[in-house]
Amino acid sequence: MVPPNATEWKSRLEGRFIVFDGPDGSGKSTQFRRFSTFAQSLAIVVEETREPGGTAIGEQIRNVLLDRENISMTVRCEMLLYMASRAQLVEQRIQPALARKSLVLADRFISSTLAYQGTAGGLSPAEIMDVGILATGGTMPDLVVIFDVDEVAAAKRLSPLLDRMEQKGIDFHRRVREGYLAQVRANPCGHLLIDATRDPNIVWNTLLEGLTWKLDEQNQRRCTSTQSTPEQPRPSEGCRSR
Repeated sequence: MVPPNATEWKSRLEGRFIVFDGPDGSGKSTQFRRFSTFAQSLAIVVEETREPGGTAIGEQIRNVLLDRENISMTVRCEMLLYMASRAQLVEQRIQPALARKSLVLADRFISSTLAYQGTAGGLSPAEIMDVGILATGGTMPDLVVIFDVDEVAAAKRLSPLLDRMEQKGIDFHRRVREGYLAQVRANPCGHLLIDATRDPNIVWNTLLEGLTWKLDEQNQRRCTSTQSTPEQPRPSEGCRSR
């Protein structure tokens, strides 16, 4: 386990935007809560968000999106509703928190839309990213942590009271998982992949080790980039300039 050196962790995390994401049943929310508590124990100010929701308007949108009665909702409508909730969340909470140098921890972000409405739902990833850039004003995470679990194992972990997204079936959730893995392959700089099938304590230790490695690597890359002044990555590439 990585020792909780407060000075080093504060340097890594303050002013960062980190997303925890993965298929339903991956255990990401458990690790999210544990990491938030860990960061706060080191006197790091944490802004927690969840999607859809996180604001009064976003929670109303969440109720519409997850209502099992809304079976006629189209994938494009889903995508736009998620983006509307996200737009409110970014402007109302995420951008102000980053300006204060807080750590923003998000339970889902555009990575979810790319997996669920993109790879699994059939919408173009490029189209989703175009809408995402508009909705967020270009505010993108420094790192997306993907908790990977196969669809069979994930299904065993879900509550029998499934919401509208969770009840879409095993083939749909297989495509969701592939969507997440495709994002990691396309942009390894901006993603940390965690095997979430293992014991939660092993997952936790792997998470701390992975965050240490990825965030320190990003910090080093920024230092090198500042010295050599190459072209900066676009926000959609997953390495947000600080």
